[in-house]
Amino acid sequence: MEKFNYQKELDKILSSIDKTSRPSLLLHACCAPCSSYTLEYLMDYFNITIFYYNPNIHPDTEYQRRLNELKKFLNDFDKEKRITLVEQPYNTDDYFSAVNTENEPSLKTEEERGERCRRCYKFRLEKAYEYAAKNNFAWFTTTLSISPYKDADKINQIGKELESCENPIHADTDTEQFKNPHTSGPKFLTSDFKKRGGFLRSLELSKEYGLYRQDYCGCIFSKQNMVKHT
Repeated sequence: MEKFNYQKELDKILSSIDKTSRPSLLLHACCAPCSSYTLEYLMDYFNITIFYYNPNIHPDTEYQRRLNELKKFLNDFDKEKRITLVEQPYNTDDYFSAVNTENEPSLKTEEERGERCRRCYKFRLEKAYEYAAKNNFAWFTTTLSISPYKDADKINQIGKELESCENPIHADTDTEQFKNPHTSGPKFLTSDFKKRGGFLRSLELSKEYGLYRQDYCGCIFSKQNMVKHT
């Protein structure tokens, strides 16, 4: 079966946007390097608010380092101060509850792009959708697809499911409550930001701005599994 072309879909969406009005976009971001090209690419189309929600990152010193690096990049890159940064609470218990590795220990040793990662994508995108819906954003998306180690199919599927509200965000929560009753809710911006040299451009920007590039995804399991394979 032919693989879906998310970049082609993104091109179609962007071509329909009026750059003079720039609708609001909530962009979930995981770090400065992944944000660099994504922001450069999207700034002319949207008024962007970065949503920094990453309780998966281990340890807390690494979390703070990545957040500080993102702030430093924004200060250097966004001279006109067009981009807003919203930091959410850092509670690792929320991450462990979402991926459920305690009850499914086999997930701890999975390679990246597996079920543990899918649950992590879903968990963070849910939070982004909730915030976007509550605060009347027109669009929401994530920088995650810029990484060659992330599964763009899973990321986009989760985003589209949230947009359509076919599934509840949590078992005890009705997704509909997060929608503005006067709108159709935020749309998910389809993406595979690694395409068309996006990942390579992020490497160039990281070098240009002297950004710290981490050598593991973020969670304790990705760090442990990296050590096992070195």
